[in-house]
Amino acid sequence: MKNLLLYTLLAALLIPSLDLQAQDNNVWNTLSKITFKKEYDEMLGFKVDVPVFSEQVQKMEGKEIEIRGYVIPVEGYKSHKEFVFSAFPYNMCFFCGGAGPETVMEVYADEPIKYSPEPVTIRGTLELNASDVNRLIYALNGATLVKESN
Repeated sequence: MKNLLLYTLLAALLIPSLDLQAQDNNVWNTLSKITFKKEYDEMLGFKVDVPVFSEQVQKMEGKEIEIRGYVIPVEGYKSHKEFVFSAFPYNMCFFCGGAGPETVMEVYADEPIKYSPEPVTIRGTLELNASDVNRLIYALNGATLVKESN
């Protein structure tokens, strides 16, 4: 009987954290539901890949989302109000050739968010970008830190 009670208590404690982890993965999974088409860019003078967002992704535009990932510093290892956020650690992120452009986003935070090599959870309003080739395809505006790494 004691074992049953102990297992029930452990399950009650662990299941919410598993649910949050699944929720975080679901956001990145949903953001990966895109395709690309080639379009000629007048300014660049050649064809570029333009994202075509799925209906699921389009429904997220302008909505507040909560997402877990890694701060990719663009100017040193300090606190940042503007940075790149990745589904993967620095050594596996898009810029190192280990993932696609749908796994990173620009972040514009209200208050500086401290760099950490561990994953953090942030919240902000999602913006989609299919027209400016000089920016990433996703941006999170008004971002705030929800949870630091454990």
